Amino acid sequence: MPFGFTLSDTIPAAPQQIYDAWLDGDGHSAMTGGGATASQAVGGAFTAWDGYISGRNLALEPGWRIVQSWRTTRFTDDDADSQIEVLLEAVAGGTRITLHHTNVPDGHSGYQDGGWQDHYFEPMKRWFSRPLP
Repeated sequence: MPFGFTLSDTIPAAPQQIYDAWLDGDGHSAMTGGGATASQAVGGAFTAWDGYISGRNLALEPGWRIVQSWRTTRFTDDDADSQIEVLLEAVAGGTRITLHHTNVPDGHSGYQDGGWQDHYFEPMKRWFSRPLP
């Protein structure tokens, strides 16, 4: 049975910087370390982590909220797309990113058990903390 979960962390960047990088192929690749394509339009398709993840933008509120359908190459043909909602809130030290991931197929607990932290939040912290050229 599909499940959902919520995770939060603080990223040392402004909400708009994270929003812009998330929806830009080069920015998404740079902040996560995996190849990405992106769209800044509702209905636009994206890929992340060298094609392992794919989906579409379902709702976009600049600088504040991103909602995307989300599936990986591990999903079966019978698995419906999962959905992520990324909320960005300015806080001391940067942005609180809150991620709601819903309709995750049964048996895909790795996303909740470190996947988001290891492949998104921690690389984002490193990238946004880097010295500017």
